[in-house]
Amino acid sequence: MENFDLETKTEKFDSVVDENSNPSQGDITQGGTRPGFRRFKTFRPSPVRAGEEYEVKIESMSRRGDSGVAKIQGLVVFVTGTKVGDEVKVKITRVGLGYATGEVVNKTDSESEQTVSTE
Repeated sequence: MENFDLETKTEKFDSVVDENSNPSQGDITQGGTRPGFRRFKTFRPSPVRAGEEYEVKIESMSRRGDSGVAKIQGLVVFVTGTKVGDEVKVKITRVGLGYATGEVVNKTDSESEQTVSTE
């Protein structure tokens, strides 16, 4: 059986890591990655909560074309029954990882600037 020396094994590992590290990626402790390792997004709390209402402007349509897409502090919000350019008050119905869904509470008609209630 081989005699195990922890210090020697640690030094060998450190030298391999130093040789294989890429200076452009930075140290793993500073957000860089090592080859072969997956980089996971850091946890960021959602800027919205289910049940809250927000004023948003619809920026684009979803890929399926059934929902308008707005952003609240970078979080994508899917709103059914809207089109690009609509300014609506949205009630958040569901919050997922990286997205939220909402329903229209009030819709402002952009042509006549009149508020239309959907309740």
